[in-house]
Amino acid sequence: MSNDRINALISKFNKYNIDGYIIPKNDEFFSEYSSNDRLKAITKFSGSAGYSIILKKKNYLFVDGRYTIQAKKEAGKRFKIIDLHKIINCNLFQNLSIGFDPKIFTSKQIKKFFHKNNKVKSIELNLIDQIHKNKVKSSKPFFSLKNKIAGEDYKTKILKISKYLNKNKSDYLFVTAPENVAWLLNIRGHDNPNSPIPNCQLIIKNKRSFYLISSKYKVSRLINEKKIKSDQVIEPKNFGKFILNLKGKKIIIDKNSCSIFFENILKKKFKILSIEDPIYSLKSLKNKTEIKSMLKAHILDGVALTKFIYWIKNINKKTITEFEAQNKLENFRKKNKDYLYPSFNTIAGTAGNAAIVHYRATKKNTKKIKKKDIFLCDSGGQYKYGTTDVTRTICFSKPKMNIKNIFTRVLKGHIAVVKSNLNKYTSGNLIDIRARKFLKEINLDYQHGTGHGVGFFLNVHEGPQSISKFNKIKIREGMILSNEPGYYKKDKFGIRIENLIYVKKNRNKTYFENLTFAPIDKDLINFDLLTNDEKNYLWKYNLDIYTKLNKYLNPSEKKWLATFIQ
Repeated sequence: MSNDRINALISKFNKYNIDGYIIPKNDEFFSEYSSNDRLKAITKFSGSAGYSIILKKKNYLFVDGRYTIQAKKEAGKRFKIIDLHKIINCNLFQNLSIGFDPKIFTSKQIKKFFHKNNKVKSIELNLIDQIHKNKVKSSKPFFSLKNKIAGEDYKTKILKISKYLNKNKSDYLFVTAPENVAWLLNIRGHDNPNSPIPNCQLIIKNKRSFYLISSKYKVSRLINEKKIKSDQVIEPKNFGKFILNLKGKKIIIDKNSCSIFFENILKKKFKILSIEDPIYSLKSLKNKTEIKSMLKAHILDGVALTKFIYWIKNINKKTITEFEAQNKLENFRKKNKDYLYPSFNTIAGTAGNAAIVHYRATKKNTKKIKKKDIFLCDSGGQYKYGTTDVTRTICFSKPKMNIKNIFTRVLKGHIAVVKSNLNKYTSGNLIDIRARKFLKEINLDYQHGTGHGVGFFLNVHEGPQSISKFNKIKIREGMILSNEPGYYKKDKFGIRIENLIYVKKNRNKTYFENLTFAPIDKDLINFDLLTNDEKNYLWKYNLDIYTKLNKYLNPSEKKWLATFIQ
């Protein structure tokens, strides 16, 4: 099927006078997880980041280090796999005319990826959509979050943006990231497979009023509850005409999520101020209500995961597959009435598959979990009041000492992160060094970042904060991040330990607290490599888990969990 689509795409090149066509992972809303995955439709690559360039005789797929192995497996037969960073100023396309859809690219992307000797041509009709009809489920209307869940009224949030606009002497802010619209208006939607995203854009005036760019059907509930008036809703097809009738001179756009299509329309009317959307920073600082709700969601999630770990470590009647294991975990989550759906596609990999950082088992492509395997499970859930993301690595028999030693060094890095003195280690790049320290002592490392920001009942990956080599954003009270160092031995095994943590402040001390409560497999730990402080941390963490979860467990599960604190 992929070959037929590639050939159908190439057959259109002469009509548009192009030598190639570029396909990004993102959709028109620049979402990480989209119902319209054009990149997968052409390449069969299912990872969350990447670009493909199809030429008349060659096909290229650019991915980062997380996805190299996966890309080779899924797309390697028809595509040359190249490191994503090498697409910048790439001479492979020198003097070629490359077509692109201006609705799914920003001017920043085009400038970054293409050398001045490369020619790019804007084509308003998406060529993938012309050869492949995406089966998108009919979307439901947007819905509001109550203040008792959001913790802050949307009107006070809009007031903050109004003050920001006045400070920056701008008439409008164009909010192009749907997750930012969701946060600002305290609304959610059903437009993405793993996040409660309402696909729409928003224009905020400096006088506290706003216009929502969406279909009126999607906004019908908000109109009925008088959160928004009918004349504040702008149909996407009327956007250009609407802009021409706006008064004012300046508008702020974020070039990370404002498409070339929108930017070209706005240029006709306004002086554009290119500034990062301030909502990213505001959204990253969770209020006390959001933190309280996230803790509640994580208790429920911890129960499901703890039951799953007990189950998978104790089954001995038959061998199960990765696919069956991830379905079992999903069933444990579904037992809670407040659980909605996964926050991303579960990564359940055994043995060599666990070394593929974002591996995904399917019913047709799955592997049996053997007793001597190391099994890695990275999963998360969307609850009515929170988003979770957790990874546990599990063994089923006595592991080799070298594996225990590596696992323990990953654990030491994990503990070093959560115990960081945030008055001293003030940004993600400084904390990332602490996470890798113990692996680097034996010349080992991992290619992904140590942690990403996480949204409140929104995207499981959220900025601007992260724990990574180059992120210098100040770590502040209310931020939520993942803490997930790991190690991956190609074709052999993968190890990752991931908790979500949040930043708490007490008097003058700022520190991390765990959100995730699920046991870390003690059978993989070489306790001789742990310091007394690390052992003490682990004991207290396990006691915390038992205290919070034991009332939800059956007697056998409770007895097993109690062994972690003996």
